[in-house]
Amino acid sequence: MKLPNLQEAKIRNSREVQYIDAQIVRDLSLFKGKNYFIKTYGCQMNVHDTELIKNLVEGIGFTEVEKMEDADLVILNTCAIRENAHDKVFGFLGRCKHEKETRPDMIICVCGCMAQEPSVCEEILDRHKYIDIVFGTHNMHDLPNLLIDKIKKTTIEVPSIEGDVIEGLEYTRDSHISAWVNIMYGCDKFCTYCIVPYTRGKQRSRRSANILSEVEKLALEGYKEVTLLGQNVNAYGKDLQDELSFPELLSKVSDIGIPRIRFVTSHPWDFTDELIEVIATRENIMPYIHLPLQSGSSRILKLMGRRYTKEEYLALFDKIKKTIPNVAITTDIIVGFPGETEEDFLDTLEVVRKCEYDNAFTFIFSPRVGTPAEKMKDDTPLSEKESRLARLNCLVNDYSLKANQKYLNEVVEVLVTGPSDKGENKVCGYTDTMKLVNVIAPKDTIGKITKVKITEAKSFSLNGEVVR
Repeated sequence: MKLPNLQEAKIRNSREVQYIDAQIVRDLSLFKGKNYFIKTYGCQMNVHDTELIKNLVEGIGFTEVEKMEDADLVILNTCAIRENAHDKVFGFLGRCKHEKETRPDMIICVCGCMAQEPSVCEEILDRHKYIDIVFGTHNMHDLPNLLIDKIKKTTIEVPSIEGDVIEGLEYTRDSHISAWVNIMYGCDKFCTYCIVPYTRGKQRSRRSANILSEVEKLALEGYKEVTLLGQNVNAYGKDLQDELSFPELLSKVSDIGIPRIRFVTSHPWDFTDELIEVIATRENIMPYIHLPLQSGSSRILKLMGRRYTKEEYLALFDKIKKTIPNVAITTDIIVGFPGETEEDFLDTLEVVRKCEYDNAFTFIFSPRVGTPAEKMKDDTPLSEKESRLARLNCLVNDYSLKANQKYLNEVVEVLVTGPSDKGENKVCGYTDTMKLVNVIAPKDTIGKITKVKITEAKSFSLNGEVVR
């Protein structure tokens, strides 16, 4: 058994990152006739990791099912960003335990960021011995071997090493329209509240040639949209010699000709003028940017280790808006960070009023074990944090509605991605600015970029009709 070590992770070893071609076990006879169920928590990176996991287990004979009760293999791909993720995961694992009592041969796996936390591994060892396999973010490609080993023993394999870059991986993609492409792994920013630099390791950029080859393949397969993924995409290439910068990579991806190119997530610290110019001048790079603020108080930003001030963030925001006039900008905001006063919170509201974000993902601070923020004095009552969150959300929702109302009676291009849950005769998709649109249209519009006239604006979605 190997447990991760957060203290070791923070030190960042000098071991050179290895670029390794994957050696994946593919033998359909191994688990032929067996079913698997997978549940995914967290960010786009986790969603894309799940596409890899699906390909790996299907390659050794498993077939996906929609209910945990029908599965021989249950996999939980976890997130460690917020504390309530722990409760959700172990709440679901309670159901798995009950099922396993009647079917002891069922295999239960926990993986992802939460699995990299020592406290979680120790909890599993002490209190949840029914869990069979625990693996981390660095060794997902080895899952077939872990499952084969499980025939012999219980396995907890969570590396404390920084991780390598594994190439040649294949994915069972959830969509044939939009695809995720990893351009890097890990993060070196060490924001004081964030567990990601520990769970996903140091920044490791993929070679640009491999990224471009993957995107070219997606283009040949007819994908209409590709999203480049990384914990901090605009820092791409800084860990490599003689490699492209992120703006250069983005330009080359654009040249491949896929109709829509997106990227997440960016850090204000690395958002350069060159990057802004590339987005502004390339028609197939979508005018949508997720630009996390986290706090509008310069004092709190310093405590968070964010490396910019309120004024620097606003200057960047204004520059993006002036250079890309039709851009939609969304953000992340944490409420109730240790030491946050009412004055600090009012600074956050001031920034929101100035930026008028298209949308914001807002959270109450959640201490993560092993991070510096966990040890910071936090004497603000939960009731006060909840009150601040409610005030913030009220303001954010007002601006979201205002942003969406600008689209009323406008004709926009929507990439239709699938059926809508708003009615049997409706489909849904996204504008170039990432606005969700529900449209009365036939199913044969799915997968097409369709002109739609917007007839109704809500805070979080638009309604429209196809332009004939």
